[in-house]
Amino acid sequence: MTSQYYVPPTSKWPIIAVVVIGSTAIGAGSLMSYGTGLPFLVAGLVGIALVMAGWFRDVVNESMGGLYDSQMDRSFRQGMAWFIFSEVMFFAAFFGALFYVRVFAVPWLDGEGAKGVTALLWPEFTASWPLMDTPDPSIGGPWEVVNPWKLPLINTLILVTSSVTLTIAHHALKAATGPGCASG
Repeated sequence: MTSQYYVPPTSKWPIIAVVVIGSTAIGAGSLMSYGTGLPFLVAGLVGIALVMAGWFRDVVNESMGGLYDSQMDRSFRQGMAWFIFSEVMFFAAFFGALFYVRVFAVPWLDGEGAKGVTALLWPEFTASWPLMDTPDPSIGGPWEVVNPWKLPLINTLILVTSSVTLTIAHHALKAATGPGCASG
């Protein structure tokens, strides 16, 4: 006997999500560029919360209705694995670009190495990290280095706290469903 793969009915959530994300982007862009657009931004953020609540409700109802089998469970897990992999690749690219700029590009601007001919363009530039003075004075640079003991520390604590609460919730779900559950 072969198991049936559940195909959910057509959903309105993807198109609504596109509209509210677009509204959020338009509102944020207008707010940053022109100082207006706050209503679009707020409507978009509220819309995103409503879409997430509605879409998650539908998925939970389908799951609680017994419509998902082990193949669907594997699909959800593989989807999450691919999402995590994409995030790892994003951060690898981000930190790779940071490494490239810090180790290669900034010294080249100062005239080091085989590609160091840029010293002809900006002979007064001195390479330093963090790059507070740009080679071209018409391009503004940062005003100061971010203090790591203020906002970065708060953001790190929020991130670590969220992972702790997620782990506690995971263990609570495993304990509530018992050892015989396929999701545990």
